[in-house]
Amino acid sequence: METLIFDCDGVLVDSEAIAEATLVTLLGEWLPDLDADTVLSQALGMTTADILCHLEGLSVHCLPPAASERVDDTIEARLARELQAIPGVAEAIAAIDLPKAVVSNSRRRRVLASLATTGLDARLDGAPIFTAEQVARPKPDSALYRLAAEMLGTTPMNCLVVEDSVSGVTAAHAAGMTVIGFTGASHVQPGQAERLQEAGAWRVIERMQDLEPLVKAWNRRPQA
Repeated sequence: METLIFDCDGVLVDSEAIAEATLVTLLGEWLPDLDADTVLSQALGMTTADILCHLEGLSVHCLPPAASERVDDTIEARLARELQAIPGVAEAIAAIDLPKAVVSNSRRRRVLASLATTGLDARLDGAPIFTAEQVARPKPDSALYRLAAEMLGTTPMNCLVVEDSVSGVTAAHAAGMTVIGFTGASHVQPGQAERLQEAGAWRVIERMQDLEPLVKAWNRRPQA
């Protein structure tokens, strides 16, 4: 069965700028020898734990106990106050008549809260949600996307994915899925479209209004 899969952060909700700003503030206290803005731009799409592990390895300082939990709790408190849906995504969800799912490297409670805060949970109407806790190796590994296909009862070739990060595109492409890169969130840096294409994106869009025509084009592809 053909299925449209959305990443959450940076695709459904405009959360990455909030998350990055929060991380920069905390890392300025914990790992002051790093240029947090620069190193975080290279870690987009990774789990909080993986980001912190990577950054701690670059610093002469050590992170405080339970740093990952503290970061996620702080980010989620801000998201509850400030989070907005990506412009046009609610309309795109409603217009595209395919089964849908969400695959995210965030923890499940954050995804559920983000969708509830923005009202997208009602638009997605019970679409299955897959999160990093369900696999040993989350994105950029393909395991989470392969698990999603298996549990959805479909094949990777019948999955169309929307991703904003190199990590996410890499994971979905490696799983054998077709990937649309999205560059319309507020955190996106110059050159991201090219980076997503290099990671394996089939097409790249900047506006959610452009998603439906690409889904139709994908539906018309020759079947194996």
